[in-house]
This record gives sequence, structure tokens and C-alpha cells, in this order.
Amino acid sequence: MNLPNKLTILRTVMIPFFLIFLYTDFWGSGNRIIAVLIFICASLTDMLDGKIARKYNLVTNFGKFMDPLADKLLVCSALIALVDLGRIAAWIVIIIIAREFIISGFRLVASDNGVVIAASYWGKFKTAFQMLMIIVLALELHIPYIGIVESVLVYAALALTLISLADYIAKNYKVFAEGSSK
Repeated sequence: MNLPNKLTILRTVMIPFFLIFLYTDFWGSGNRIIAVLIFICASLTDMLDGKIARKYNLVTNFGKFMDPLADKLLVCSALIALVDLGRIAAWIVIIIIAREFIISGFRLVASDNGVVIAASYWGKFKTAFQMLMIIVLALELHIPYIGIVESVLVYAALALTLISLADYIAKNYKVFAEGSSK
């Protein structure tokens, strides 16, 4: 098993620890900080595994399958937990998760047609804002104006989610149309 795949597995293994520290208060407010540090480390493994795999030509079928799955598990787990903790509205999380299912389906159809749909810049911005939003919401800071910052991050992440979805569909609708005619 190569290093990028080990990082992907590590990211998946970190999810329960992130959730345990997010939900418990063994060390008081320190738990939120530990949860966020775990989330940041897991997010960084996402960036690292892809860079290493491409740079050293270590791309594998396992990585192609597990990397996006691990990313979705990490982000969706965090978002669902934040709904449960009352930190974000469920309807926003439903839209974000629905976008992930739609894009995954799109990629599956494209793959069946021998087409690889690469991540777009909109998708990368979306991911960055979602991760930043999760970090800020998970910290549950009690400082002046943090509510405004949280709202801006939530609605920016939501807007980028919708923009990136529209971008994927606009750039790749032919793949779906061709796939449905077979």
C-alpha cells in the first residue's frame, strides 16, 4: 500500500476521533480545539495524498475510489454533527450533501463512458470554504461578531456549492446526455 492510500485510510480513521471530541467534554472547551485539530489534519491529508499520488505517479484504483469517499465521509460527518449540535441549519446541509451525491453520480456516468471529470476551481473553492466553515462552527467561539463571520462562511459555502454544481453540469452535461442514450 503506497503513501497516498495510507493517508486516505488515515483520514477515514480520524473521522470517529473527530466526532468523539466534538461531542464530548472530557477536557471542557479543549475538546472542541482537539476536534478541530483532528479535522484540520484530516483535511490536510486530503491535499497531501493527491499531490503525492500525482507527483510520484502513485495513482491507484483504490485511491481513485477511496479518496473522494473519504473526503465525503469527513465533510458529511462533520456537517451532520454540526446540525445535531444546532450549529448549522439542516436544509443547508441537505443541499451540500445533495450536491455531493449529484456530482458523484455524474462522475459515475462519465466513468462508464470513459471520461474522467476533474475537480474544477469552483469545486476547490467550495471545499476550502466548507472546511473553513466547519472549523469555525465546530470551535463555537464566543467573541464579538463571530455570528456574522459564521453566517458569511455558511452562505458563502452554500453559494459556492451551488455555483460549483452548476459549473459541473454546464461543462459536462454532454457526458450525461450521451450516457442516457446508450
